[in-house]
Amino acid sequence: EYIYQISTGAVRTFKMLPDGRRQIGAFHLPGDVFGLASGTVHPLTAEAIVETRVHFVGRRCLERAAAADAAIASRLWATTANSLRHAEDHMLLLGRKTAVERVAAFLLEMDRRLTSAKMLALPMSRRDIADYLGLTLETVSRTLSQLHAQGVLDFSGARQITLRNRHSLNNLNA
Repeated sequence: EYIYQISTGAVRTFKMLPDGRRQIGAFHLPGDVFGLASGTVHPLTAEAIVETRVHFVGRRCLERAAAADAAIASRLWATTANSLRHAEDHMLLLGRKTAVERVAAFLLEMDRRLTSAKMLALPMSRRDIADYLGLTLETVSRTLSQLHAQGVLDFSGARQITLRNRHSLNNLNA
């Protein structure tokens, strides 16, 4: 019945698989809208991963507003198209990239989406990153350590990463 927008914080949307594994579909950051499901039930579970404020609006209310205002309809269309593009990119990442390429793509995505210029203060854990990338926790940790050893990134804390060489990350994400 509702569509959500992150004001502050971060939310992960995920699905638990029958064998107990978790697949994270997306990380929603400030400004992101989620819950634009086509059916009456959201296919993914949403969970805040840090202290988070979320605004929500009733789906019917938004549909009425979009029907009456072309600008709202256009923004809703753009939001939907952006969600679809992100889902397509994530599907390709899971299906065709190596572990190093996946981690590089993730870091570049977070660099683009998080506003801090010098450091990535990641709201998600390495386990979350692994479940998002379809990798094991060990593989994510090993890959981050490898990128650190190559001088591509530095750690300022468990979830704080400084990207020292974006060019190398872009080459790994090719």
